[in-house]
Amino acid sequence: NEYVERYHYLGYKQPFGARQEYFIISGNGEKLGCILLAASAWALEARDKWIGWNEEERIKHLNLIVNNTRFLIFPWVKVKNLASHALSLVSKRVRQDWLLRYGYEPVLLETFVDIEKYLGTCYKAANWIYLGNTTGRGRMDTQNKKTLSQKQIYMYPLVKDFRKYLCSKGSMNNE
Repeated sequence: NEYVERYHYLGYKQPFGARQEYFIISGNGEKLGCILLAASAWALEARDKWIGWNEEERIKHLNLIVNNTRFLIFPWVKVKNLASHALSLVSKRVRQDWLLRYGYEPVLLETFVDIEKYLGTCYKAANWIYLGNTTGRGRMDTQNKKTLSQKQIYMYPLVKDFRKYLCSKGSMNNE
């Protein structure tokens, strides 16, 4: 949390709900960066249309989506392809880690990339799916003022049949 507060442009904010934190560590044990995962965005038009779920299904199964809230490669680290490699590694272990910690397995990862600062290259290289851009409203904008910069929306399916889990009327959290 201290690294994120010090080196991430958004700083550290206490995440909502379930969360998992990872250090990116080299073969010799050197810390290269960190990834923070937490509860997904409550409602996101592009994501919700892409999934194809209704409001009832979203409310019931939203916990099966995990948000990559912070991704940081430390400023002094220069390793080619490190970011996409780290994303690949975390996507392979997050389901099991979430199951051990929270008792269920997520089926999708989501993230937002600030288009004024980044190109989203590491997410593209790690095969995340680009869905479009946010409107710039943010979680706390109740008056539709759109005061934030737009973000690219990327999703990464953790299972092939993620829609079966998210759009089903019954719970399939541990199947």
